[in-house]
Amino acid sequence: MDKQELQSTKKGNLLIGLAAILAVIIIVVIIGLLTIRPEQAKIIGTAEATEYRISSKVPGRIDHFAFEEGDQVRKGDTLVFIDSPEVMAKLAQAQAARAGAQAQSKKALKGARSEQIQGAYELWQKALVGVDIAKKSYDRVQHLYEKEVISAQKRDEAEAQYKAAQATAAAAKSQYDMAVNGAQQEDKEAAQSLVDRADGAVSEVESYLNEIRLTSPIDGEVSDRFPKQGELVGQGAPIMNIVDLNDAWFTFNVRENQLSGITTGTEFSVRIPALDNQVYKLRVTHIKVMAGYATWRATKMNGDYDVKTFDVKARPIEQIPNLRPGMTAIIVE
Repeated sequence: MDKQELQSTKKGNLLIGLAAILAVIIIVVIIGLLTIRPEQAKIIGTAEATEYRISSKVPGRIDHFAFEEGDQVRKGDTLVFIDSPEVMAKLAQAQAARAGAQAQSKKALKGARSEQIQGAYELWQKALVGVDIAKKSYDRVQHLYEKEVISAQKRDEAEAQYKAAQATAAAAKSQYDMAVNGAQQEDKEAAQSLVDRADGAVSEVESYLNEIRLTSPIDGEVSDRFPKQGELVGQGAPIMNIVDLNDAWFTFNVRENQLSGITTGTEFSVRIPALDNQVYKLRVTHIKVMAGYATWRATKMNGDYDVKTFDVKARPIEQIPNLRPGMTAIIVE
């Protein structure tokens, strides 16, 4: 093999080697691109359920609880008893005020006692006798005056005594009529209004008695108990939480660039890792944009835009057994 052929062979081998190296580089690049290609982001949500907070209108001390956390309760079950001496004291005061008002009303409606009526009648009759005597005295004095036996002053004095006796009789008759007729209509109405007011006060305090024995508004489960037995609780302070596991849903935080195809009424499937990755179907019931702090901010200056996050609420089409609030659900493509 001459020198020219040898050089040609070396050149061919070099080209083959370069081609092999280039092929290896291309394969490595392709594998790398396939390996580092970002996986499509998963949409993950959390199970939630309706909770009812149990609190009291009256302050007091926790006497005892009827149920522990995790216990199942029925609607109307007594959950907790509150000791409130203030309510009992107010009830006693209201009942005493009502008894006094009722006594005043009875007195106004019944009128005067028979002894009082009889006494007023006797005073009236006595005043009538006084009128008769004063009338006779006046007539005699008038007759003497006409004969000019006595002075005009004596006649005037007799006339004044007669008129005074008539006024006394009229006053005695008025007192007798008042005793017979009883209190005036206005007094009766005023007394009745006091009774009504006292009844309202008693009813108000009795309504507070229902607040020292708190009951469950639903069938559910005791999820939380806040104070301990013996602790003092204020008006409206939370005491227990009851969760309704039959009213459950899922909440997903979805960026708007992942929201395509998700609208109200859309159905999709999720798997729940806590339930052995079983798949269940959900239906979207509500979509709402989240607050500004939940917006994903662009970090490049190449035309990217801020991506808002939406709160997507979806309910199971069929009830999911053993579903608990806080469980994770992953949307299945």
